[in-house]
Amino acid sequence: MPENEWIYDWNTVSPPQIPPGTRVMLDDETLRDGLQNPSVSDPSIEEKIEILHLMETLGIDSVNIGLPGAGPRAAAHTEALAQEIATNRMKIKPNCAARTHENDIRPIVEISERVGMAIEAATFLGSSPIRRLVEDWTVDHLERTTEKAVKFAVQHGLPSMYVTEDTIRTDPETVKRLYSTAISNGARAVVLCDTVGHATPNGAYRLVKFVINEVVKPSGEKIRVDWHGHNDRGLAIANSFAAIGAGAHQVHAAANALGERVGNTPMELMLVNLRLAGLIDRDLSHLKFYCETVARATKTSIPPNYPVIGHDAFRTATGVHAAAIIKAIQKHDHRLADAVYSGVPAHLFGLEQVIEIGPMSGKSNVVYWLARHQIPAEDALVSRILDAAKQSARVLTDAEVHALCTESAPH
Repeated sequence: MPENEWIYDWNTVSPPQIPPGTRVMLDDETLRDGLQNPSVSDPSIEEKIEILHLMETLGIDSVNIGLPGAGPRAAAHTEALAQEIATNRMKIKPNCAARTHENDIRPIVEISERVGMAIEAATFLGSSPIRRLVEDWTVDHLERTTEKAVKFAVQHGLPSMYVTEDTIRTDPETVKRLYSTAISNGARAVVLCDTVGHATPNGAYRLVKFVINEVVKPSGEKIRVDWHGHNDRGLAIANSFAAIGAGAHQVHAAANALGERVGNTPMELMLVNLRLAGLIDRDLSHLKFYCETVARATKTSIPPNYPVIGHDAFRTATGVHAAAIIKAIQKHDHRLADAVYSGVPAHLFGLEQVIEIGPMSGKSNVVYWLARHQIPAEDALVSRILDAAKQSARVLTDAEVHALCTESAPH
């Protein structure tokens, strides 16, 4: 049976929202916005450099290497990362965050000059009515601030990426005024933000369409449109795909969904879903290692049931499920084994299906486990292991199963 007949795919019955061949770029915020998560530790520069190289291995397009205006440590780490990219002639392109203030932009200029490489300045400011109310800001003030900051960056040779915080809750007139001002003063990338995780896919789509139709196209300039999302409602991936469908060129994300509150759009799941949608085709076998390296460096943990990279993502101990996977494996087709009880093909990400033994297992789990460990599946041994599993409250560890294998059979 041909592979394309194994599964009836309702996902592709109607034309896709994102046309095949669409170029989708990714900006990695792990080492800047991701570190605003209150529970993380700021990694050492050696750890950050290791993570940077893993981003390069995964084909990630650009990386936010810090906010050097935040202090001496931030500035030193930012410069070290920029120097690493320049020295190794890495493909990944650096950018730095900055408030729309000369004191934040100037350190980026100085680092860029010292390392001899252009660093995109991501200048940001709040824009929504609620933020304006709290801060006693007027739109006129925001417009003047935008003009001054973007001009300063461009005049000092920095590519300008203009960002408004909380764009998704900002009125259309203010969105239009601020982004038009940024573009007219030299910004060549604009970032639309769902800073507090308010957006739904419909809202993300409409906002991106509005900015493209009402700001970007009328400007006559070639402008990159970015989407920056947070996951407060659990919609970050869906919102990112809606933004791409509306015409966004680049999505910002962070490893393991790190970031303020519940975090940013998860980078690893953007890569997974872009790969499964056929929008990227690259080696993602280091994806889990990238995520585990970030978790170790930031002293955070990956939940066991986290999609794709979690410990349980491709494990099963349930008898019926395991039996189907085992039958597929016995047909000597890893694609079949990956698909029969999984919506994500493990082999695309350097992983495999794992069959374990627990209270919901059947005989096939035990026989398969023994075969994998090159132990003869004698009836008495199979029964002993299965009996122990049925009396357990959890999946047995490999050590426990091995111990059962070495027990003397009862007389």
